[in-house]
Amino acid sequence: MTLATLTGYAGLLAALALLIWLALRGINIVFAALLSATVVIVSNGLPVAAGLGDYFAFGPLGAFTFAGRFFLLFAAGAMFGRVMGDSHAASSIALAMVRRLGPTRVLWITVLSTALLTYGGVVVFVVIFAMYPLGVKLLQQADIPKRLFCAALALGSGTFTLTALPGTPSIHNVISSAALGTDLFAGGWLGALGSLIMFGLGMWYLETQRHRAIASGEGFQPGPMDRHIAIDPGESGYPHWALALLPPALVLGAILLPRVLTALLGEGTGPGYQLLAFAASQPVIWPSLALFGGTLVAVLLFREVRHKALRSIGEGTQDSILPLINTAAVIGFGGVVTHTEGFQQFAQLMLGSGLPPLLSMFTSISMISAITGSASGGLQIFMSTMADSYLAMGIEPATLHRLATMAAGGFDSLPHCGAVVAMLTITGLSHREAYRDVGVVTVAIPVVATLACMLVASLL
Repeated sequence: MTLATLTGYAGLLAALALLIWLALRGINIVFAALLSATVVIVSNGLPVAAGLGDYFAFGPLGAFTFAGRFFLLFAAGAMFGRVMGDSHAASSIALAMVRRLGPTRVLWITVLSTALLTYGGVVVFVVIFAMYPLGVKLLQQADIPKRLFCAALALGSGTFTLTALPGTPSIHNVISSAALGTDLFAGGWLGALGSLIMFGLGMWYLETQRHRAIASGEGFQPGPMDRHIAIDPGESGYPHWALALLPPALVLGAILLPRVLTALLGEGTGPGYQLLAFAASQPVIWPSLALFGGTLVAVLLFREVRHKALRSIGEGTQDSILPLINTAAVIGFGGVVTHTEGFQQFAQLMLGSGLPPLLSMFTSISMISAITGSASGGLQIFMSTMADSYLAMGIEPATLHRLATMAAGGFDSLPHCGAVVAMLTITGLSHREAYRDVGVVTVAIPVVATLACMLVASLL
């Protein structure tokens, strides 16, 4: 191994450690991503102009490529969240749920609601924006720390429903299916086992932390972005909870219904079939249109926001910019990393490591996902470059499909993960405040679940 290669490896590790360290210290994530990407470029001898102008900014995993692809989704989600907050509709729903289910079940409500949404095909970013206004109300009513809401949101939307549950329409499951020629239910019993482990351990952890917070006197503390949706228990004029539910119900129905109808009706040639096919095939544009529609319905329904609709929508659009740019910057860092020689050589090193095939596979995809900070990105790279080699080692396609997909959803959620950055930015929390809980449910528990499933698969 040459000195240049060693320097490249050292630069990759140093850049990743630097990015995580800066994120945990609360340093601006855009600056942290740029600085870390520069370390990668310099240490690996990449051209500076191409590294910053192409790989970081406009490549397949570039920051502005991501920002352009998801801009409408972030903007539409933030608009909807702001209008639901300003109209007190989210407050009305929260109060009704607390009255009927009790404040102690807030974390269960959050996990199960977000799990249902993501298993139905709703993009994680949509779930975060849709759930946050409601979640803040529930947390305030139950006096539960906001950091636990983040962890519950992450558990329900970013773990078992994306990688483990059989049949999930998530991009992760689709990537494995397309690459291996399997269906979305491949390795179903392994996925079901992994889902049970992730959900069971996750809820146990959340409830344990909730009881500890109560014992220590830790409660809900609103952040700067929560002021416009803070509940005043004595305030009158809230819309009825059933009416308040109409906009989010229409949004979710518009997102989910095309998938259901397409599955039931099959393919057709009429305009209706074409619309259904378009809606079911658009993971970003169609949900964005649904959120725009939900915002319009909320403005028309709720008097409190009708007279200031343009201002509320404009402020919601502004709310979307910071989460979008922060997330995009971290994605851009991954775009630089994938162009290094060290990253390419890592694949060959793992294939020749002599480890048991399943353990080698787990290590390979975990490292790729950790470096890129993306489960879907790591899975795409793995399936394109290494999957055939592991099939040749004797791993069944269905087993590889499920275990690789689950493995991609573990170390991808380190502090520099784009989804983690977006969630913390949206909720107004720092890594120091909330990442410990998020890390337990999105990294530690999924890794334990994947290793347990690997052990069972190797014994059968």
